[in-house]
Amino acid sequence: MADPYQTLGVARGASEADIKKAYRKLAKELHPDRNKDNPKASERFSQVTGAYDLLTDKDKRARFDRGEIDGDGNPTAPFGFGGGGPRPGGGPGGMGGGFQGQQFDFGGEGADMSDIFEGLFGGRQAGGGFASGFGRRQQPRAKGANVQYRLRVPFVDAAALAAQRITLGDGKTIDLKLPAGVEDGTQMRLSGKGEPGPGGAGDAIVTIEVVPHRFFTRDGDDVRVDLPITLKEAVLGAAVKAPTVEKPVMLTIAPGATSGKVLRLKGKGFHKKGGGRGDQLVTLMVDVPADDAALKAFVADWAGDERNPRDAMGV
Repeated sequence: MADPYQTLGVARGASEADIKKAYRKLAKELHPDRNKDNPKASERFSQVTGAYDLLTDKDKRARFDRGEIDGDGNPTAPFGFGGGGPRPGGGPGGMGGGFQGQQFDFGGEGADMSDIFEGLFGGRQAGGGFASGFGRRQQPRAKGANVQYRLRVPFVDAAALAAQRITLGDGKTIDLKLPAGVEDGTQMRLSGKGEPGPGGAGDAIVTIEVVPHRFFTRDGDDVRVDLPITLKEAVLGAAVKAPTVEKPVMLTIAPGATSGKVLRLKGKGFHKKGGGRGDQLVTLMVDVPADDAALKAFVADWAGDERNPRDAMGV
């Protein structure tokens, strides 16, 4: 029943962005995959996730701030007895004062107490609860527990926002539409897909894990890739195929290209949260053959380049 604000290490008035930032930092540190030999880290990870679930649910956060529920989402006054209202068994002004010395005969078979309470407290609430005598409505029934899922998404699917199929605990499968700006640690909430409960089913919380790619890397919303080219393509220029996260495209290389030169493919990166897409940055890498006799003979006899390309470095 820890305070969710303290669990995440944020102030009570923290914004949703601050809460999300704090959660992501802790989730990466405490994730079970990184702490296989530390069971306490797994327990702490569950606590951090529970705190994040509560504070990102606007209704639950407001109820916690008002003191209506605890850090686990359970009602703090399950029978509706508030701090300022009359209490059973009290003295003057309480319920006890009105019943002292009196006996009630219910006919020996147990009577329906609802009629008595209805007369005493001024009627029923909708749904069968009694309110006015205690000054507080009956607490709503608790929802079922949230269920945590981890979904591994291929790098190219995350960049292209390809739909992902996930199988839930009840055996049903659904296709998830990834949000723009998706990244490692992004969480998606599936309302009503958690454990059943008296107040309705909880939610499914899906944490995204973006699988690293063998040659693409992410740089913010951009995608980077090193593209090998031949010496001939570098010297004379060429049109070559370059891979992107969706399909290959033709890339024009100007004559005299060198290793390290970066070419930009517009709109071939990750989808941005605010709309649009990042770019793909292609770094050219001249691939010189390791043992080419003809090339060695040519370079040995070539006197066309006597400059020192390291002059600017003072060597």
